[in-house]
Amino acid sequence: MRADDPTLKRMTPPKLNIFEKTYLPQILTGLAVTGRHIISAAVGKGAITLQYPEEQHVPSANYRGVHRLNKDDQGRVKCVACMLCATACPAHCIDIVGATAPDAWTDREKYCESFVIDELRCIYCGMCEEACPVEAIELTTLYDLTGLSREQMIFDKTKLLSVFDLTKDAEPMKYTTPPAGPSHSTEIMPTSSRV
Repeated sequence: MRADDPTLKRMTPPKLNIFEKTYLPQILTGLAVTGRHIISAAVGKGAITLQYPEEQHVPSANYRGVHRLNKDDQGRVKCVACMLCATACPAHCIDIVGATAPDAWTDREKYCESFVIDELRCIYCGMCEEACPVEAIELTTLYDLTGLSREQMIFDKTKLLSVFDLTKDAEPMKYTTPPAGPSHSTEIMPTSSRV
């Protein structure tokens, strides 16, 4: 947009009076907020800090924490190496190496030979969970994720499966069977009903 564009609307900052130029109203407003917090904590009505780790924080129902790889009823990783989670990831923190499934596995053609998530790079948006067609990857409510090096924060398939073993009783899988959806028919829609 050019500076001499007639549709450009010029805004001028409001004029401050002498009292407002001292910034006293803003300072007094901030002190009033702080005072309210101090008084509410003294009376016992305000939020008190949890004494972590003795008292554990209970996250909200929509909290997204550490990832886990789910297992099927036969104890195998549910991942079919379709790469949809890695494709949907905006942070590009998921790396999958797929391999051909053994002939005994009649329900899939591929499985993940390697599955790695860089938890430091992840933004915990949940896109991987949404993109997965077989509910193989989920975000748990675990929040106390620590590590002493970058290498410890890179979760491989073994670590992700250990998170599943740790959380499977407290957080059952969201879908134990494929979610109900439209049937996959080969019928072609008429041109008039296409959107």
